[in-house]
Amino acid sequence: MGKVFKYGKDVDTDQIIASQYLLYPTIDEMKEHTFESLDSEFVANVKPGDFIVADENFGCGSSREQAPAVLKACGIKAVLAKSFARIFYRNSINLGVPVIVCSEVYDHVERGDELELNMEEGYVEVKGVKYACTKVPAYMKDILDQGGLLKSLDK
Repeated sequence: MGKVFKYGKDVDTDQIIASQYLLYPTIDEMKEHTFESLDSEFVANVKPGDFIVADENFGCGSSREQAPAVLKACGIKAVLAKSFARIFYRNSINLGVPVIVCSEVYDHVERGDELELNMEEGYVEVKGVKYACTKVPAYMKDILDQGGLLKSLDK
């Protein structure tokens, strides 16, 4: 179980981590500015195991890998959205951040709700109601469980 942070349509990578912070030498330094222009309270309130729930086209904009990297560094367990920008989706899997297409849950959750995700069965549960989402294939779950694509290739 984790807390929901809810965002709307077309959240772009510059809103996740603004370009001026890409000059910082580490992801840990960058993560302190996650969602700074969109949600100034995010960093102060996020806890490991929390979730982002978003509308359509989450992660649009530039192809910066730092966007999913700061979400991972903040402890986000998964991002659930109606749809994702293709490059953000790929970068997230490569870095070990679960990105789950879940078209129904957005309209039924509020910020702060408790959410439980079952990637293998393909559902999320909020307030006692289950909502279908994309099941994560075994090969992709293996990549995610190992922390991303490069780590999975180190075997």
